[in-house]
Amino acid sequence: AQAAFMPQELTTVRVQDPRVQNEGSWNSYVDYKIFLHTNSKAFTAKTSCVRRRYREFVWLRRQLQKNAGLVPVPELPGKSTFFVGSTDEFIEKRRQGLQQFLEKVVQNVVLLSDSRLHLFLQSQLSIPEIEACVQGQGSQTVTEAILHYAMSNCGWVQEEESRP
Repeated sequence: AQAAFMPQELTTVRVQDPRVQNEGSWNSYVDYKIFLHTNSKAFTAKTSCVRRRYREFVWLRRQLQKNAGLVPVPELPGKSTFFVGSTDEFIEKRRQGLQQFLEKVVQNVVLLSDSRLHLFLQSQLSIPEIEACVQGQGSQTVTEAILHYAMSNCGWVQEEESRP
């Protein structure tokens, strides 16, 4: 009966707003906004908003796999070099796949214990910076890096910038 008083832990994670960066150049890529809102004690910041590209998701999944032991890590949407349909359709499918991936990841206690995941979702550190931070070689601890980002304005972007 005690459980009735425990607030339900809820984590909402959304992948939104795909944007093409360096458009028109040979090294153009798409990045996505990851919006996270939670009341879970597992997270340092209760709201966060970062931009990540597919390649960074691939890195994250590999790292989670390394550390998760026998825990299965959710799949990412395919890399699919051969795609029939418009680029927009492809980007939208990928966005949905990335969101499903993160939704499953944040529900997994084992994966949630990986500080790389937290830096990926709640700081704008690059992959090498995340690695350095996790290994204690960065200028900040994992928590400091997340709080530092949360205090900067970009960490508090309201979801959807409340469109008219």
